[in-house]
Order: sequence, then structure tokens, then C-alpha cells
Amino acid sequence: MIPRSFRPSRFLVLLMAIQAVAADRVFSGPQPGEVTTPFTVLEATAGGDFQERFPIKEHAGAPTAIVFIHGVERSLVPLLRVIDQYGAQRKDRLKTELVFLFPDRLAGEQRLKAVNASLKLQGRVGLSPDGTEGPGNYGLNKECLMTVVAAKDNRVTANFALVQPGIADAPRLIEALALACGDTNPPSIAQLSPGDAARPGPGRERGGPMAEGGGKSNPGDPPREKFPGAVPTDPKLNSLLRQFIRPTNDVATVDLRLQEVETHIRGNAELTQQAIDGWTRVLHFGDRYGTEYSRKRGAELLDRLKSKPQSK
Repeated sequence: MIPRSFRPSRFLVLLMAIQAVAADRVFSGPQPGEVTTPFTVLEATAGGDFQERFPIKEHAGAPTAIVFIHGVERSLVPLLRVIDQYGAQRKDRLKTELVFLFPDRLAGEQRLKAVNASLKLQGRVGLSPDGTEGPGNYGLNKECLMTVVAAKDNRVTANFALVQPGIADAPRLIEALALACGDTNPPSIAQLSPGDAARPGPGRERGGPMAEGGGKSNPGDPPREKFPGAVPTDPKLNSLLRQFIRPTNDVATVDLRLQEVETHIRGNAELTQQAIDGWTRVLHFGDRYGTEYSRKRGAELLDRLKSKPQSK
């Protein structure tokens, strides 16, 4: 039995827990209380050209939602639509800015036109001329697929750094935007996304690498293919795999994700098998997901894991 004098106090245990959470927190963009400094956006005109805009100056302190998007993935589309729809419904009290970040300006302009035509977004849609880093004075984190900043009177009221954004983030986001613009009766998430209820969940679109083969089908649906491998059930491993297959990853990011995977599964036979199954499924889809480098490194990881004897 540990003497009472050596037992950590409840306060100390709580402090350690808070520090552990803070250490895992991801930061991207200005934090609550900080000033929203001016930045430039390139917005498509009706004629197809792009013109410079300065959103912060234009809005002059009005309640604003700024959504920085580092990559276009299906998993974030439902959430993006909810934010866009809320902004459209509350356009009399909230300014909504959707800012896409692409590495190359010319290619980004073409990509943005295609995205806007496909999603039919209602808010102000623009392209950052500063590439994937975004405005230098905003300190955006490229690990975050989406960074949402709510502001009023040119000060941040809420910040959401989302590594893998999904519709599950919608309630707290809409709550923060409603608070910023004084909306005391915001619509429900179902009201903001009536067409998304029947859509597949993030990363589980039919035929995608994170989809489960088999299962119930609707009458008249074609038989679903049984894909090799399996989706990891461990939340952290699942998240790492989703991050690994991003087409926007550079070499350093791919290597970092694999290092995190191997650290996470080390010495755990069950997690190792989940990793084998997960990467088997992703590689089954060939060049549809990830990058050429990530697929090469993923195949090497799979070979390593399969060659190691698994302890029970």
C-alpha cells in the first residue's frame, strides 16, 4: 500500500491530465482573443477571371466566418456544405469566407472553378495567393485539412483546427458561429443538410478504401464488392490511415504518418494486424488514393509488418 504522503493529490492528477490534453492539441490560425489581420483572397468573377479582395477590410468588424481549406476531400464536403448553408441563411448577420489553399496558383484557379461548379457553394469563395501556407500572418497548420475562424469586431471568438473534419464537428461549429453573430435560434444540423442524411459517412463512400464490403443493400442496388483487408477499428490507427491517403501529402508528411503508425502499433499484435488489413485495403485501390510516394512507402510498411512474427 502506498503511504498517503506519497499519493498524488487530486489537483495534481487533474493538472497532469490537462497538460496531457494540451500537449495533444493541434493549433492552426489565430486563437480566441487575437486580432484578425488583413489578408488577400483571389475571387472568381462572372467572366471567369480572378480579382483581389480584402475580406477583413471589407467586413469592417462584422461577424465573420473564415474557412481555410487545405485540400478537397469527400470527407469534409458535408461539413463544408453545412457551414456554407448556415452562412447563406444568416447572410444578413454573418459574412462567410471560404478560402482554398493550393500549391500552384494557376492550377488552383482551375481546380477552384471545378470545385465551385460541383459543390455550388453560396458563400464568397476564393483562393489564397500565398499557396498552401495561406496568409503568413495567420499561422495556418498544413496538418489541418480545415481551419475555421469565427470573429467579431476584428477579434477571434472561436477557432477550430480540424485535422480530419467531418459532419460530427458541425454542432459545435454552428454553435460558435451563432454565438459570434448573435443568432439565438440557429437551425439544426439536419435542417442545414437535409440531403446529406442518406449519404455515406466520411471516408465510407461506395467503392472507397474506407468502405466496408458487403452489408445491407437497397432493392435494385448492384452487389457490393468484398474488398481485401479491413478498416481499422482502433480510432487513432483509423485516423492515421485517413491522413496517410490524402493526395496533398508531401514526402515529409507521409514519412511522419508512417512513423506515427509504427510507434502506435509497436508490440501490439492486434493493432499490427489492423494496420496490415488497413494498408492492404488502401493499396488494393491502386493510384486512386494517396500519392505515388505514399503508395510506395505503404507497400514497404506492409511488407515489413507481414514479415515480422506476431506475438500473441
